[in-house]
Amino acid sequence: MGEVAVITGAAGGIGEAVARRLATEGVRCVLVDRNPAVEDVAASLGGAAVVGDLTDPELSLRMVAAAGERLDLLVLNAGINSVDKDPATLDLDRYQAVVGVNQHSVVYGLRAALPVMRGQGTGSIVVTASHAALAGIEQDPIYTMTKHAVIGLVRALSGPLSREGIRLSAVCPGLVDTPLTSPARDRFQAAGIPMLSADEVAAAAVELLRSGEPGTELVVSPGRAPARYVLAPIP
Repeated sequence: MGEVAVITGAAGGIGEAVARRLATEGVRCVLVDRNPAVEDVAASLGGAAVVGDLTDPELSLRMVAAAGERLDLLVLNAGINSVDKDPATLDLDRYQAVVGVNQHSVVYGLRAALPVMRGQGTGSIVVTASHAALAGIEQDPIYTMTKHAVIGLVRALSGPLSREGIRLSAVCPGLVDTPLTSPARDRFQAAGIPMLSADEVAAAAVELLRSGEPGTELVVSPGRAPARYVLAPIP
């Protein structure tokens, strides 16, 4: 039986690029997104699509069920930006949506996938974090908070999971040219801010899935080779 992967946030951007790379390797891909366009992407790859809201934990159970009897690779990539910079004027519905997608859906994905991977005794998981997971980004503090939470989870879980034969790592890209950032693309270009392509990040994510050390936080920046972030030990 060939390998099976589940990729969230796969209707476009990094998630679609990861799925296309894995499909060329013969991996059967289950693509997950709230955007129904994910069905067309999945069909073009000979894969399966699951459409729904990742803030609902039931969707994560559905996507793992769609993988079938095994699950080799999991990419928890779905994410959204926030537009709220000041907690004093925070829109609470929008806040819940951002935390739900960026943070809760990662936990829900692990909750659904880990029993299958434990049953196999193997598996590889990559979570899409961000430069904002490693530094404070004042332009989007809520997004920054959620990505810090994701990195904290990877740091806490990667060791225990590795002892069960499951690799957990994170890819931390800078600004990426995706549908999420496209409304501000002209502004970024005018300001001379370099952007990564989705495929550059996907290449790093797939490499991490295949051969990364457990707990790797792989920083991907424009014009530079991907590099592992090294956390200073607590004295």
